[in-house]
Amino acid sequence: MDITLLKTFVEVANTGSFVAACDRLFVTQSAVSLRIQRLEDSLGHPLFVRSKAGAVLTPAGQQFERYALSLLKIWEEARQQIAIPEGYTRAFTIGAQYSLWPRLGFRWIDALRAEMPDLSIRTELGMTDRITRFLVEGVVQAALLYTPQLRPGLIVEKALDDELVLVASYPDATLDLKDDYVFVDWGPEFTHAHAIALPHLTNAGLTMGMGAMAADYIAHRKGAAYLPARAVKRRLDAGSLHLVANAPRFPYPSWAVWRDDLDDEVAVLARRTLAAVVQAAEKEQEKVVELTETKDDYLTE
Repeated sequence: MDITLLKTFVEVANTGSFVAACDRLFVTQSAVSLRIQRLEDSLGHPLFVRSKAGAVLTPAGQQFERYALSLLKIWEEARQQIAIPEGYTRAFTIGAQYSLWPRLGFRWIDALRAEMPDLSIRTELGMTDRITRFLVEGVVQAALLYTPQLRPGLIVEKALDDELVLVASYPDATLDLKDDYVFVDWGPEFTHAHAIALPHLTNAGLTMGMGAMAADYIAHRKGAAYLPARAVKRRLDAGSLHLVANAPRFPYPSWAVWRDDLDDEVAVLARRTLAAVVQAAEKEQEKVVELTETKDDYLTE
Protein backbone atom coordinates (compact mmCIF):
# COMPACT_ATOMS: atom_id res chain seq x y z
CA MET A 1 0.00 0.00 0.00
CA ASP A 2 1.32 3.45 -0.96
CA ILE A 3 1.41 5.59 2.20
CA THR A 4 1.08 8.76 0.09
CA LEU A 5 -2.30 7.55 -1.14
CA LEU A 6 -3.48 6.93 2.42
CA LYS A 7 -2.34 10.38 3.57
CA THR A 8 -4.16 11.98 0.65
CA PHE A 9 -7.33 10.02 1.41
CA VAL A 10 -7.26 11.10 5.08
CA GLU A 11 -6.72 14.75 4.14
CA VAL A 12 -9.64 14.78 1.69
CA ALA A 13 -11.83 13.04 4.28
CA ASN A 14 -10.86 15.58 6.97
CA THR A 15 -11.36 18.66 4.81
CA GLY A 16 -14.27 17.42 2.71
CA SER A 17 -12.64 19.01 -0.31
CA PHE A 18 -10.11 18.07 -2.99
CA VAL A 19 -9.13 21.74 -3.27
CA ALA A 20 -8.48 22.16 0.45
CA ALA A 21 -6.54 18.87 0.51
CA CYS A 22 -4.21 19.98 -2.28
CA ASP A 23 -3.47 23.21 -0.39
CA ARG A 24 -2.52 21.29 2.76
CA LEU A 25 -0.52 18.64 0.90
CA PHE A 26 1.24 21.21 -1.31
CA VAL A 27 0.36 19.39 -4.52
CA THR A 28 -1.93 20.18 -7.43
CA GLN A 29 -5.61 19.28 -7.44
CA SER A 30 -5.02 16.91 -10.35
CA ALA A 31 -2.41 15.07 -8.24
CA VAL A 32 -4.92 14.66 -5.39
CA SER A 33 -7.58 13.40 -7.83
CA LEU A 34 -5.15 10.94 -9.40
CA ARG A 35 -4.10 9.56 -6.01
CA ILE A 36 -7.70 9.05 -4.91
CA GLN A 37 -8.52 7.40 -8.24
CA ARG A 38 -5.58 5.00 -7.82
CA LEU A 39 -6.76 4.13 -4.32
CA GLU A 40 -10.33 3.56 -5.49
CA ASP A 41 -9.10 1.37 -8.34
CA SER A 42 -7.02 -0.72 -5.90
CA LEU A 43 -9.97 -1.19 -3.54
CA GLY A 44 -12.55 -1.64 -6.26
CA HIS A 45 -14.98 0.84 -4.69
CA PRO A 46 -15.60 4.59 -4.91
CA LEU A 47 -14.52 6.32 -1.68
CA PHE A 48 -16.00 9.79 -2.24
CA VAL A 49 -19.09 11.33 -3.76
CA ARG A 50 -17.83 14.38 -5.66
CA SER A 51 -19.91 17.51 -6.14
CA LYS A 52 -19.45 21.26 -6.50
CA ALA A 53 -19.92 21.50 -2.72
CA GLY A 54 -16.97 19.20 -2.02
CA ALA A 55 -16.34 15.52 -1.36
CA VAL A 56 -18.31 13.26 0.99
CA LEU A 57 -17.29 9.77 2.03
CA THR A 58 -19.28 6.91 0.55
CA PRO A 59 -20.26 4.01 2.84
CA ALA A 60 -17.17 2.19 1.57
CA GLY A 61 -15.08 5.29 2.28
CA GLN A 62 -16.44 5.48 5.83
CA GLN A 63 -15.46 1.86 6.43
CA PHE A 64 -12.02 2.35 4.91
CA GLU A 65 -11.23 5.50 6.95
CA ARG A 66 -10.52 3.67 10.21
CA TYR A 67 -8.27 1.20 8.39
CA ALA A 68 -6.42 4.04 6.69
CA LEU A 69 -5.77 5.72 10.04
CA SER A 70 -4.60 2.43 11.57
CA LEU A 71 -2.26 1.74 8.65
CA LEU A 72 -0.77 5.25 8.90
CA LYS A 73 -0.25 4.84 12.63
CA ILE A 74 1.46 1.45 12.22
CA TRP A 75 3.67 2.84 9.47
CA GLU A 76 4.67 5.84 11.56
CA GLU A 77 5.36 3.69 14.63
CA ALA A 78 7.59 1.43 12.55
CA ARG A 79 9.40 4.38 11.01
CA GLN A 80 10.02 6.01 14.38
CA GLN A 81 11.04 2.78 16.08
CA ILE A 82 13.66 2.10 13.43
CA ALA A 83 14.90 5.70 13.74
CA ILE A 84 15.41 5.60 17.54
CA PRO A 85 19.08 6.47 18.18
CA GLU A 86 21.38 4.00 19.91
CA GLY A 87 21.15 4.29 23.68
CA TYR A 88 17.44 5.24 23.67
CA THR A 89 14.53 2.88 24.17
CA ARG A 90 11.47 5.00 23.37
CA ALA A 91 10.46 7.84 21.10
CA PHE A 92 8.12 10.79 21.62
CA THR A 93 7.30 13.50 19.08
CA ILE A 94 5.89 16.88 20.10
CA GLY A 95 4.38 19.43 17.74
CA ALA A 96 3.64 23.06 18.54
CA GLN A 97 2.94 26.43 17.05
CA TYR A 98 5.95 28.74 16.95
CA SER A 99 4.86 31.06 19.79
CA LEU A 100 4.35 28.12 22.16
CA TRP A 101 7.85 26.69 21.86
CA PRO A 102 10.05 29.21 23.75
CA ARG A 103 8.21 29.37 27.11
CA LEU A 104 6.39 26.02 27.12
CA GLY A 105 7.69 23.56 24.54
CA PHE A 106 11.42 23.92 25.25
CA ARG A 107 10.89 23.70 29.01
CA TRP A 108 8.71 20.64 28.51
CA ILE A 109 11.54 18.97 26.62
CA ASP A 110 13.96 19.81 29.46
CA ALA A 111 11.63 18.25 32.02
CA LEU A 112 11.06 15.11 29.93
CA ARG A 113 14.78 14.56 29.38
CA ALA A 114 15.52 15.05 33.07
CA GLU A 115 12.99 12.41 34.15
CA MET A 116 13.39 9.90 31.30
CA PRO A 117 16.93 10.06 29.84
CA ASP A 118 16.29 7.10 27.52
CA LEU A 119 13.42 8.92 25.76
CA SER A 120 14.28 10.08 22.24
CA ILE A 121 12.40 13.33 21.50
CA ARG A 122 11.61 14.78 18.09
CA THR A 123 9.82 18.06 17.43
CA GLU A 124 7.61 19.49 14.70
CA LEU A 125 6.72 23.11 14.01
CA GLY A 126 3.65 24.38 12.20
CA MET A 127 0.24 25.96 12.29
CA THR A 128 -2.84 24.12 13.56
CA ASP A 129 -3.75 22.40 10.28
CA ARG A 130 -0.28 20.92 9.77
CA ILE A 131 0.17 19.74 13.35
CA THR A 132 -3.34 18.27 13.47
CA ARG A 133 -2.63 16.29 10.31
CA PHE A 134 0.55 14.96 11.92
CA LEU A 135 -1.42 13.98 15.04
CA VAL A 136 -4.02 12.11 12.98
CA GLU A 137 -1.33 10.30 10.97
CA GLY A 138 0.68 9.38 14.07
CA VAL A 139 3.70 11.49 13.11
CA VAL A 140 3.17 13.49 16.32
CA GLN A 141 1.95 12.05 19.63
CA ALA A 142 1.24 15.32 21.49
CA ALA A 143 0.97 18.97 20.55
CA LEU A 144 0.60 22.48 21.94
CA LEU A 145 -1.88 24.57 19.95
CA TYR A 146 -3.91 27.75 20.28
CA THR A 147 -6.79 26.57 18.09
CA PRO A 148 -7.08 22.77 18.34
CA GLN A 149 -9.22 20.76 15.98
CA LEU A 150 -11.30 17.84 17.23
CA ARG A 151 -10.56 14.60 15.40
CA PRO A 152 -11.25 10.92 16.19
CA GLY A 153 -8.45 9.49 18.32
CA LEU A 154 -7.37 12.85 19.75
CA ILE A 155 -7.86 14.21 23.27
CA VAL A 156 -7.89 17.99 23.83
CA GLU A 157 -7.04 19.43 27.26
CA LYS A 158 -6.52 22.99 28.49
CA ALA A 159 -2.81 23.78 28.86
CA LEU A 160 -2.36 27.43 29.82
CA ASP A 161 -4.68 30.41 30.05
CA ASP A 162 -2.52 33.02 28.38
CA GLU A 163 -3.29 36.70 28.72
CA LEU A 164 -2.48 39.08 25.91
CA VAL A 165 -1.07 42.40 27.17
CA LEU A 166 -0.23 45.55 25.26
CA VAL A 167 3.49 46.37 25.24
CA ALA A 168 5.56 49.06 23.54
CA SER A 169 9.23 49.48 22.75
CA TYR A 170 9.34 52.82 24.58
CA PRO A 171 8.31 53.81 28.13
CA ASP A 172 5.20 55.82 29.03
CA ALA A 173 3.31 54.82 25.89
CA THR A 174 -0.42 55.55 25.95
CA LEU A 175 -3.36 54.06 24.07
CA ASP A 176 -3.06 56.90 21.56
CA LEU A 177 -0.58 54.85 19.53
CA LYS A 178 -1.55 55.96 16.01
CA ASP A 179 1.08 54.73 13.52
CA ASP A 180 3.12 52.91 16.19
CA TYR A 181 0.60 50.09 16.60
CA VAL A 182 1.14 46.64 15.10
CA PHE A 183 -1.99 44.50 15.02
CA VAL A 184 -1.26 40.81 15.67
CA ASP A 185 -3.85 38.40 14.30
CA TRP A 186 -4.53 36.21 17.32
CA GLY A 187 -7.70 34.80 15.78
CA PRO A 188 -11.37 35.80 15.35
CA GLU A 189 -12.25 35.92 19.07
CA PHE A 190 -9.39 38.31 19.82
CA THR A 191 -10.19 40.41 16.73
CA HIS A 192 -13.82 40.77 17.84
CA ALA A 193 -12.99 41.66 21.45
CA HIS A 194 -10.23 44.01 20.29
CA ALA A 195 -12.61 45.86 17.94
CA ILE A 196 -15.06 46.47 20.81
CA ALA A 197 -12.46 47.53 23.39
CA LEU A 198 -10.10 49.48 21.10
CA PRO A 199 -12.04 50.60 18.01
CA HIS A 200 -9.51 53.33 17.22
CA LEU A 201 -6.80 50.67 16.76
CA THR A 202 -8.87 48.27 14.67
CA ASN A 203 -7.63 49.40 11.26
CA ALA A 204 -3.91 49.32 11.95
CA GLY A 205 -1.62 50.03 9.04
CA LEU A 206 0.56 47.03 9.87
CA THR A 207 -0.73 43.53 10.66
CA MET A 208 1.34 40.47 11.52
CA GLY A 209 0.18 36.88 11.71
CA MET A 210 2.71 35.68 14.28
CA GLY A 211 3.28 37.04 17.79
CA ALA A 212 6.98 36.14 17.91
CA MET A 213 7.54 38.08 14.70
CA ALA A 214 5.76 41.13 16.11
CA ALA A 215 7.79 40.94 19.34
CA ASP A 216 11.09 40.99 17.44
CA TYR A 217 9.83 43.72 15.13
CA ILE A 218 8.73 46.22 17.78
CA ALA A 219 11.69 45.48 20.07
CA HIS A 220 13.99 47.06 17.46
CA ARG A 221 11.67 49.87 16.36
CA LYS A 222 9.20 52.32 17.79
CA GLY A 223 6.12 50.18 18.03
CA ALA A 224 3.51 48.46 20.18
CA ALA A 225 1.57 45.19 19.99
CA TYR A 226 -0.47 42.69 21.98
CA LEU A 227 1.67 39.75 23.09
CA PRO A 228 1.32 36.89 25.63
CA ALA A 229 2.18 38.05 29.16
CA ARG A 230 4.38 35.04 29.87
CA ALA A 231 6.34 35.55 26.66
CA VAL A 232 7.22 39.20 27.26
CA LYS A 233 8.40 38.96 30.87
CA ARG A 234 12.05 38.55 29.90
CA ARG A 235 11.89 41.58 27.61
CA LEU A 236 10.11 43.61 30.29
CA ASP A 237 12.78 42.70 32.83
CA ALA A 238 15.48 43.67 30.33
CA GLY A 239 13.80 46.99 29.57
CA SER A 240 13.43 46.36 25.85
CA LEU A 241 9.63 46.36 26.12
CA HIS A 242 7.28 48.29 28.40
CA LEU A 243 3.68 47.79 29.46
CA VAL A 244 1.15 50.28 28.11
CA ALA A 245 -0.88 51.69 30.99
CA ASN A 246 -4.66 51.29 31.15
CA ALA A 247 -4.68 48.87 28.21
CA PRO A 248 -7.27 46.08 28.37
CA ARG A 249 -6.02 42.50 28.62
CA PHE A 250 -7.45 39.66 26.54
CA PRO A 251 -7.60 35.94 27.44
CA TYR A 252 -5.91 33.59 24.99
CA PRO A 253 -5.86 29.92 26.05
CA SER A 254 -3.47 27.31 24.71
CA TRP A 255 -4.27 23.59 24.54
CA ALA A 256 -2.52 20.27 24.77
CA VAL A 257 -3.66 17.69 22.21
CA TRP A 258 -2.82 14.02 22.75
CA ARG A 259 -3.22 10.87 20.71
CA ASP A 260 -5.40 8.52 22.74
CA ASP A 261 -3.12 5.54 22.01
CA LEU A 262 0.01 7.08 23.51
CA ASP A 263 2.19 4.66 25.52
CA ASP A 264 0.83 4.67 29.10
CA GLU A 265 4.13 5.33 30.85
CA VAL A 266 5.11 8.08 28.44
CA ALA A 267 1.61 9.60 28.67
CA VAL A 268 1.77 9.81 32.48
CA LEU A 269 5.24 11.36 32.38
CA ALA A 270 4.32 13.79 29.59
CA ARG A 271 1.21 15.04 31.38
CA ARG A 272 3.00 15.39 34.73
CA THR A 273 5.96 17.32 33.32
CA LEU A 274 3.74 19.55 31.18
CA ALA A 275 1.63 20.39 34.23
CA ALA A 276 4.75 21.47 36.11
CA VAL A 277 5.93 23.62 33.20
CA VAL A 278 2.49 25.23 32.90
CA GLN A 279 2.44 25.99 36.63
CA ALA A 280 5.79 27.79 36.34
CA ALA A 281 4.58 29.74 33.30
CA GLU A 282 1.44 30.77 35.16
CA LYS A 283 3.56 32.25 37.95
CA GLU A 284 5.56 34.29 35.44
CA GLN A 285 2.35 35.46 33.83
CA GLU A 286 0.88 36.48 37.19
CA LYS A 287 3.89 38.73 37.82
CA VAL A 288 3.34 40.54 34.52
CA VAL A 289 -0.39 40.92 35.20
CA GLU A 290 0.42 42.33 38.66
CA LEU A 291 2.73 44.86 36.99
CA THR A 292 -0.04 46.01 34.66
CA GLU A 293 -2.46 46.42 37.56
CA THR A 294 0.12 48.30 39.63
CA LYS A 295 0.92 50.63 36.76
CA ASP A 296 -2.76 51.27 36.04
CA ASP A 297 -3.47 52.04 39.70
CA TYR A 298 -0.51 54.45 39.90
CA LEU A 299 -1.62 56.41 36.84
CA THR A 300 -5.26 56.65 37.96
CA GLU A 301 -4.48 57.95 41.44
